Amino acid sequence: MSQAFDVVVIGAGPGGYIAAIRAAQLGFKVACIDEWKNATGGPAPGGTCTNVGCIPSKALLQSSEHFEHASHHFAEHGISTGKVTMDVAKMVGRKDTVVKQNNDGILYLFKKNKITFFHGRGSFVKAAEGGYEVQVSGAKEEVLTGKQIVIATGSNARALPGTPFDEVNVLSNDGALRIGAVPKKLVLIGSGVIGLEMGSVWRRLGSEVTILEGLPTFLGAVDEQIAKEAKKAFDKQGLKIELGVTVGEIKTGKKGVSVAYTNAKGEALTLDADKLIVSIGRVPNTIGLNAEAVGLALDERGAIMVDDECKTNLPGVWAVGDVVRGPMLAHKAEEEGVAVAERIAGQHGHVNFNTIPWVIYTSPEIAWVGRTEQQLKADGVAYKAGTFPFLANGRARALGDTTGMVKFLADATTDEILGVHIVGPMASELISEAVVAMEFKASAEDIARICHAHPSLSEATKEAALAVDKRTLNF
Repeated sequence: MSQAFDVVVIGAGPGGYIAAIRAAQLGFKVACIDEWKNATGGPAPGGTCTNVGCIPSKALLQSSEHFEHASHHFAEHGISTGKVTMDVAKMVGRKDTVVKQNNDGILYLFKKNKITFFHGRGSFVKAAEGGYEVQVSGAKEEVLTGKQIVIATGSNARALPGTPFDEVNVLSNDGALRIGAVPKKLVLIGSGVIGLEMGSVWRRLGSEVTILEGLPTFLGAVDEQIAKEAKKAFDKQGLKIELGVTVGEIKTGKKGVSVAYTNAKGEALTLDADKLIVSIGRVPNTIGLNAEAVGLALDERGAIMVDDECKTNLPGVWAVGDVVRGPMLAHKAEEEGVAVAERIAGQHGHVNFNTIPWVIYTSPEIAWVGRTEQQLKADGVAYKAGTFPFLANGRARALGDTTGMVKFLADATTDEILGVHIVGPMASELISEAVVAMEFKASAEDIARICHAHPSLSEATKEAALAVDKRTLNF
């Protein structure tokens, strides 16, 4: 006999577990199904983000940044350390501990909110009276009935055609987070978020890192001025980035990987490396969902088709996060999860795609919200721009990190903020002020008139807003 619930959520990543919590807060009887396993086979909710994405990558980035500071920058602060070494196993172990803390935190939240958790793969069985039957395939087989179904099954790493991931020599983001020793030579294909972050980790620890990018421009989605500033910093650090390449045959063996490619000049070259990380994007995960059993519509990419409110073609079935259209970002999934739970309750859930922030957690960090200068030009929008360098910011000088700038783009007539772009220290935190401002349709003048603490990095935000009207005070 099946167990009945008001809401059944399939997937406990950022979109799924947040949808489950919000639905429970609204008084629904909620179940959440997730199949991720930890090292001992126990439940590991949190999806790609917690297990092999956002959280573990930030842990490794932090460890490697500490190593770089100790190796190259402590001396200028008067700190003598002698020879600095890295215990990679301990670093990876710390990363695993951070992941488990997040897994356990989600399980605690389920218990706190009286959400019934099922460890296994969730798949549709059939439409049932007043809802749908969902099979849970795990250590224990279960059949659930849900009046409302929320699908949050996330995404999988995209492999190169003809070169599957073996997680030994050819690594996805999963394998990249489990490298047990510093590779002497590391090649990454794709200069997106994963490529730059993982490249930064191992470059800091001593790897000779080469990133191969098929596009002729670096970080094409980023404001061009900001991308150029970031590229300059990465080049100086020794991160080798080749643009406009065509990847050819990839051979793997006991000694590592060989990557044949043609560079932008048309020259045929080969790179030999200990490891290859492939980071060329992700694909929606609907494997094993049994969508055909209920007639759930998928698009040509395998993504679940939804409308603006995350409704699928089936009544009472919703989908959020990486498995639907839009940016594959954990925080976008969370906002959709909240919105769907509220819509199920008859409320008016809200997600504004125009104010979703983007962050790359390299050093310098890169963060932005809204439109880029090239987008505004292409759309024929009259705008004003203002920039302020961290080189002229007192707190950045004290930190010893003056790379980068803050850039504001505002409507030429109304002064409404159209985009804010940051490359530099703590950009991931600074961008939040811009997100709030844009949600309230603030003008650059509004930010310019707000008192910011001194000395703080946020003063660069104020100064960039002042620069829109050509009246910076400290540059």
